[in-house]
Amino acid sequence: MAFEWTPDHVKTLMALWAEGLPTLEIGRRLGITKNAVVGKVHRLGLPKRQSPISSNPKPRIARVTPKPTRTAPPPPSGKIITMEMLTTGMCNWPDGEPGEDDFRFCGEQVVEGKPYCQHHCERAYVRGSRDRTRAPAEKRVFRVA
Repeated sequence: MAFEWTPDHVKTLMALWAEGLPTLEIGRRLGITKNAVVGKVHRLGLPKRQSPISSNPKPRIARVTPKPTRTAPPPPSGKIITMEMLTTGMCNWPDGEPGEDDFRFCGEQVVEGKPYCQHHCERAYVRGSRDRTRAPAEKRVFRVA
């Protein structure tokens, strides 16, 4: 159902906009989406405001608790596996810094259907923290208003 902009709604929108409230908060107060607010502001020709997204963002410092890193043991032969030496069935996990003399690939036996060995599969395929209760995209139903 479409939102009907009454003169009172427009007056409230204009007052909240002049106060400098964020579009999300204006939308909450009016019971509409922030995009509806932005659209109406544009159609009314209200003065533009500075974007809350900085054009020169300050670097963010990640607050991550480091996990102890486990490195794969070198191949039994102890030799460095280069890209040219990789064959089907060998783990493709890179180790070291590309371009350095000691850069190599794991080379261990892969898990069937994966490009990595068991050890590196445990690192590569980590379950995300997203809510798993949502239906897969192909099963979601979208309604057009």
